Amino acid sequence: MIVSNANTSLSNIDFAEGCVIPVDKDLNWTSFDVVSKIRNTLPVRKVGHAGTLDPLATGLVIVCVGKYTKRLGELMGQEKEYSGTFTLGHSTPSYDLETALEFCADPSNVTNEEIIEATKQFCGQILQIPPIYSAVKIDGERAYKKARKKEAAILNPRPVEVKVFEITRVELPIVHFSLICSKGTYVRSIAHDLGQELGVGAHLSSLRRTRIGDYKVESAWKVQNFVSSYRNLQA
Repeated sequence: MIVSNANTSLSNIDFAEGCVIPVDKDLNWTSFDVVSKIRNTLPVRKVGHAGTLDPLATGLVIVCVGKYTKRLGELMGQEKEYSGTFTLGHSTPSYDLETALEFCADPSNVTNEEIIEATKQFCGQILQIPPIYSAVKIDGERAYKKARKKEAAILNPRPVEVKVFEITRVELPIVHFSLICSKGTYVRSIAHDLGQELGVGAHLSSLRRTRIGDYKVESAWKVQNFVSSYRNLQA
């Protein structure tokens, strides 16, 4: 069962039996924060999410409850859709705004045509190097932990698929985009690599996940709305 925000009442949901709850994650929340909040609200311990979304991103996180946690692997493998912005001219060690900006080059002379042409390098089946500030493991340790300790680390390229990469608007130095990609794709890496391709540097300045497979963010709950709706049933 899918418990979307179109449900006017949660009274008929057997959460112990299980369900899928699409959640529209807020900025600065971790995916674990979402799971923890729902687990602490519902009378069921088995709660998990089908794919991490960075704290600096917003949008769709699929939460599975009860017996539906068995579907987490299946849901994680579905394609993802995003919208967001890259900012040209500055890169960062994390490839987003988690770390400090580093000036690269003035992007004012970069043309729309050059940006669109550069995106072609990142479409289809590609090999992508994950950000060093990521949860990828290196010798049993998360890469971001090594990065924070300023330890040298090498991440190997991984095959991913970018099905659609569209530039929707350019307002230099900000570039708006939409993207459809496979599991395991780091949009931050695409931002960084695009900046290198253009010769001016870039970082991911905003990101919103709008779809996972057939699940869309328009049908997702805000966490606090879900919690309030459920608690009102218990009052």
